Amino acid sequence: MLVSEFNFSLPAELIAQEPLAERSASRLLQLDRATKELHDRQFPEFPDLLRSNDLIVFNNTRVLPARLYGRRDGIKTQLVSTRNPAGADFLAGRIEVLLTSQLSHDPNEWVFLVRPSRKIGVGERLIFGDGELQAEVVARGSFGERHLRFHPTKDFFGSVEHLGHVPLPPYIHREDCTADRERYQTVYARERGSVAAPTAGLHFTPAILDRIRERGIETAEITLHVGLGTFQPVRVANVEEHKLHREAYTIPTEAAAQINRALDAGRRVVAVGTTTVRTLEYAASQSKTGRVPAGSGQADIFIYPGFDFQIVGALLTNFHLPQSTLLMMVCALGGVEPVLSAYAHAVAQTYRFYSYGDCMFLE
Repeated sequence: MLVSEFNFSLPAELIAQEPLAERSASRLLQLDRATKELHDRQFPEFPDLLRSNDLIVFNNTRVLPARLYGRRDGIKTQLVSTRNPAGADFLAGRIEVLLTSQLSHDPNEWVFLVRPSRKIGVGERLIFGDGELQAEVVARGSFGERHLRFHPTKDFFGSVEHLGHVPLPPYIHREDCTADRERYQTVYARERGSVAAPTAGLHFTPAILDRIRERGIETAEITLHVGLGTFQPVRVANVEEHKLHREAYTIPTEAAAQINRALDAGRRVVAVGTTTVRTLEYAASQSKTGRVPAGSGQADIFIYPGFDFQIVGALLTNFHLPQSTLLMMVCALGGVEPVLSAYAHAVAQTYRFYSYGDCMFLE
């Protein structure tokens, strides 16, 4: 299967650069997988599209302000008046670090990416803020990553919250702002550890969640910490040759019981976001029973057309990049031709794309 089969034309002006004023004001494109029919809707209609016996599963991961700006030890930064592409003055000598995943239970050990990367070697000491955080590069990893060990502090995550910036995706061509701290986060985010938001969840408000529960629809929460793989481009021609990064997940005992009861009763499991799909289908594939075990692990499942879904029966998701692994996953559930036809419809109807964009419901 060729990666080029998942290409589509997208005008740049449809890539959402800002969130809407209201979370739930986004549009929703409904795809009936049985009839291939499309329906243009508004997101507040979503609770009414659900079946009364559905189980909806959310990813409650919380995004870290994982982008840190600092300097190499002994190197001074200097303001330069030449404008960068974002239109702002910049600091010569400044480095940019993106924390991508925690290496262990020790909060001081991280995998990270750095720019400019060619100057940062093993043994280099990095300083953030006025020394509030200090770290040493201890090893090189795969995919251009490095391993970083921070010096122990009283409150590491408090310092990251203070110094860090929201790690907006590379297709959002602006610096992060104060509003992104709230809006690039779901209202049910709890478990800290992601470097990207599970964006299908960004449309939900407390009021819409209440409407779902008022209908008696059951909800469950799992956690998958979104890592570097979200932005990893596919660099091979054949889909089957691509490899994904591993991402940490946890399925609580209660959530596993809810999901398995729903499956045993023939009820539909509705995944909110591709991260939820990855977690549930990976866990089921490891159990060999067609059911979801409770526990934690590292998911690296790559879902593309031909995949046999064991758990997920419907999916709410945002619109994804051409030739991306996320688009391939959506095509695996909805069919390549129906999904790409839906994307063509979304472009023609000027839906907003990607993280801050509109969404799609495959039922």
